[in-house]
Amino acid sequence: MASKYSSIQRSRSVPMPVADQAGWDATDVRAVDTARLLAADAVQKVGNGHPGTAMSLAPLAYLLFQHVMRHDPDDDQWLGRDRFVLSCGHSSLTLYIQLYLSGYGLELSDLEAYRTWGSATPGHPEYRHTRGVEITTGPLGQGLASAVGMAMAARRERGLLDPDAAPGDSPFDHHVYVVASDGDMMEGVTSEAASLAGHQELGNLITFYDSNHISIEDDTDVSFSEDVPARYAAYGWHVQTVDWTRTGSYVEDVDAVLAAIEEAKRRTDRPSLIMLRTLIGWPAPNKQNTGKAHGSALGDDEVAATKRVLGFEPEHTFTVEDEVLSRARAVADRGRAAHAEWERGFTTWREANPDRAALLDRLQAQELPDGWADALPTFPADPKGMATRKASGQVLSALAPVLPELWGGSADLAESNNTTMSGEPSFVPADRQTKEWKGGPYGRTLHFGIREHAMGAILNGIALQSLTRPYGGTFLTFSDYMRPAVRLAALMKLPAIYVWTHDSIGLGEDGPTHQPVEHLAALRAIPGLDVVRPADANETAVCWRTVLEHRDRPAGLILTRQNLPVLDRDGGQYAPAREAARGGYVLADTAGGAEPDVILIATGSEVQIALDARELLAANGLAVRVVSMPCREWFAAQPPAYQDQVLPPDVRARVSVEAAVGQGWREVVGDGGRIVSLEHYGASADYQRLYAEFGITPQAVAEAAHDSIRDTRQAPRPGGHQRTSAPTDGGTGDHP
Repeated sequence: MASKYSSIQRSRSVPMPVADQAGWDATDVRAVDTARLLAADAVQKVGNGHPGTAMSLAPLAYLLFQHVMRHDPDDDQWLGRDRFVLSCGHSSLTLYIQLYLSGYGLELSDLEAYRTWGSATPGHPEYRHTRGVEITTGPLGQGLASAVGMAMAARRERGLLDPDAAPGDSPFDHHVYVVASDGDMMEGVTSEAASLAGHQELGNLITFYDSNHISIEDDTDVSFSEDVPARYAAYGWHVQTVDWTRTGSYVEDVDAVLAAIEEAKRRTDRPSLIMLRTLIGWPAPNKQNTGKAHGSALGDDEVAATKRVLGFEPEHTFTVEDEVLSRARAVADRGRAAHAEWERGFTTWREANPDRAALLDRLQAQELPDGWADALPTFPADPKGMATRKASGQVLSALAPVLPELWGGSADLAESNNTTMSGEPSFVPADRQTKEWKGGPYGRTLHFGIREHAMGAILNGIALQSLTRPYGGTFLTFSDYMRPAVRLAALMKLPAIYVWTHDSIGLGEDGPTHQPVEHLAALRAIPGLDVVRPADANETAVCWRTVLEHRDRPAGLILTRQNLPVLDRDGGQYAPAREAARGGYVLADTAGGAEPDVILIATGSEVQIALDARELLAANGLAVRVVSMPCREWFAAQPPAYQDQVLPPDVRARVSVEAAVGQGWREVVGDGGRIVSLEHYGASADYQRLYAEFGITPQAVAEAAHDSIRDTRQAPRPGGHQRTSAPTDGGTGDHP
């Protein structure tokens, strides 16, 4: 039956797409043109946004959602679905329009409300905000880099649940499809992630590189001239090019794209890049292939002109004809059929694998197994102590048998971060094992290489798969490299875990480039991130337990290189380590429960300094309370009554001590409190010398306590006092 749109005349300047193999008729072409104009109208209505890419990529997006991807609009959490990642998140309309056309719940009114308060269509796709959006994308490069994590997680999950199935025969096999832009290819994070993806031979990852040569500053020739396909081929990717400009005129060869996709799906031994040469903003008569089409409304006249060349009424806006919507919504029927077929295979798998099915049920419910915490080690008291990084490593090894979903590694710092579970195989293609690291494609120990940027994004992708729990380690000072991904993890409420070791000047001889100073304050400034700095080995175990019990946020474990005394929790002098789960607790209190004269508050390695200062102050007849505060975020979440119990409001004499900048501690110590901190960079020397030279000592804390007690006897001083440390001549020489 001929389509009613067969007689609609497009301008001769706009050739029909080549889509015979795709099975498109005039109704499909009309649906694609509708998508283009919805993008133009949405941006024009709000007055800002990015119409051009959504217009020129409308054929690709329609092909993926209507014909290529396995998805079910009725169930956006279907385990067997393919994943779609719009790495160029500024072109959010590329995704929103397909979600609307496919029946994911968006209505035409949502497109009309694009980029406005309370809408389901914000400027960039937001995970958990809009149904069908798999990941928050906005910062360029993060989407593609996270998609590498999704592809890795899919392989790990297959290894846990169905390792013996032939390729393509498992209910856990699916593809991750990515649309990326010139900007994504310029960002360094994608280079790191793509390099690792090629090394890992991630055959379930297919990326479309929309090469339109336009960015905000117009023609990318001003800054970008490399051969991207050659670079990805060097990474080990399977690379194809589809050029819609190759004939000298612009012809949207959809069949060529479809053939490239089918070839990419056959290449199961490596990820695929399909470079698609497009003209941004096509077919806008005057603004196609210009920077003006990239990041601003086309203008009423240009939108009207575009409608004319496509055979639409120029005065009508947000036009979606019933036949077009009916054709597009038919994908739901295909999705239900694909889902039903998958369900039959899934049921067969469940019946044949009851133990693995029980594991899957637990993972999908995001529950920890009964009694899992019994595996956590308890460390005997030891004044010589243990580095918390070492304690963390022992915790991981102890949890390995009981939490198969927990996996991870480090950015080439396994022995320094202690992130390797004892005896667990590496996650690596079988032919890329080394003498030191044995494993296979379903292994557990991740090797990110020296790629902190990518590691953060990959952890997000793994966490987004929702079945496994990832961790990744590096030195705390290099958390700066990870920060954009950490921020996105917090924004998406992903339970990624960061193991950040070498947490202060306590790392010693490596010097100021490796010694974090401002990092604790900077990380605490990220809303939704738990920053966790345990004081000894047993606090470390409790903190790991608490982090794993939280599924709605990322957490960073901040761990020492140097040994810290393992406190004797059994003699009654110190509170049980389990109290660390509250984020802050009374570690050592006054005799007989008397009201303290001063409260010392410390984190991590400085807790022992506070305990030693307590002894000095007690010798002067003062009643001193020491509070260990491993996680200020957890403490802030406690009931106010508990917070007041630990830090009584009437006790204004307080001292915080942390070997980092004091920013943020004023709200804890109050106007009468003192802050013992490090307000400059470190130096290269053994850590004991550094603490002494920089004045982070029991004596300095005791002096600050006396000062605070004196201050609280005087009128309140807005802003309080802060005792800052200054390096001696033994420092690096460039401090004031």
